[in-house]
Amino acid sequence: MKIGVPKEIKDQEFRVGLSPSSVQVLASAGHHILIETGAGLGSGFTDAEYQQAGAEIVSTAAIAWEQDMVVKVKEPLPSEYGSLRPGQILFTYLHLAADRQLTENLMRSGVTAIAYETVTDGKGHLPLLAPMSVIAGRLAVQFGARYLEKQQGGRGVLLGGVPGVGPGRVMILGGGTVGTEAAKMAVGLGAQVQILDINVDRLSDLEALFGSRVELLYSTPTQIQRWLPLADLVIGAVLLPGKRAPILVSRAAVKQMKRGSVIIDVAVDQGGCIETLRPTSHSAPTYLEEGVVHFGVPNMPGAVPWTATQALNNSTLPYVLQLANQGLGAIKQNPAIAQGLNIAERRLVHPSVREVFPDLAD
Repeated sequence: MKIGVPKEIKDQEFRVGLSPSSVQVLASAGHHILIETGAGLGSGFTDAEYQQAGAEIVSTAAIAWEQDMVVKVKEPLPSEYGSLRPGQILFTYLHLAADRQLTENLMRSGVTAIAYETVTDGKGHLPLLAPMSVIAGRLAVQFGARYLEKQQGGRGVLLGGVPGVGPGRVMILGGGTVGTEAAKMAVGLGAQVQILDINVDRLSDLEALFGSRVELLYSTPTQIQRWLPLADLVIGAVLLPGKRAPILVSRAAVKQMKRGSVIIDVAVDQGGCIETLRPTSHSAPTYLEEGVVHFGVPNMPGAVPWTATQALNNSTLPYVLQLANQGLGAIKQNPAIAQGLNIAERRLVHPSVREVFPDLAD
């Protein structure tokens, strides 16, 4: 199979769909990989490294997009819609529930669109979302600590505190992978940490992990409203696979927060769980709303591309290889890939996304 890897064009997105080590595996299996020149530079991979691994370097994104399968990191942007074509497999993050325009264009194009974030294994896990969730959770605290600095518009709070001055308070909405990794980082810095979740079994698992170092609360609107005004950093970490994230924090609740506190919503690529939060970019990551610093960068792991690209490829490569070997037959052979299928034959097929756009479902 001919596999194209165009350079990512989302703002300051430095990850790349395939690493040289992944290219070597695919090339050894007899596949032809075409990499747009410079596509890997942001992740630390040169064109020469790709050539040594067996790839062909092509001069334009258009050539990479002409291939049987295109492997990316982020969803196609409007300038790339014209490159989509019938019979092509697109394998990337899509997050369609938050993007009707992309959904409609993918349907019109005739492309077969398989989304990393809905590939689901036999245990109900999301193996291609997990590595980026780990990174995003850890980065959420790293960024939160930065934007709490006064020069960045924050309250001037050091999350870990110092002897004689109490630590900052971190409130995490959601105890999944993102929330757990955020808590690890926040605890490591010495912050006071709360996790709110609606899954009692998950809260029990987190108690076994953190003991008394993290306050674990059952999430209700009353609990959120009670504790939100005390938080210095709020991290949205809610996930409903394929669906839009529910709004857990209203504008009225944000108004009750301390001036200069920080909100980071990792769920922004699924619509976000904070009413006042909107998508931002690495170039302009924050804005002030109701006196609170809001951070809504949807491609947060793009800030650490050397780590993120390799972590992502460690998980995606087996699926890319099966799709390359079997084509669309891989969808029938592997139930996990079938769960990743979002659009096929100009139809919206993923059940969760169909619920979001019922008028597109027929």
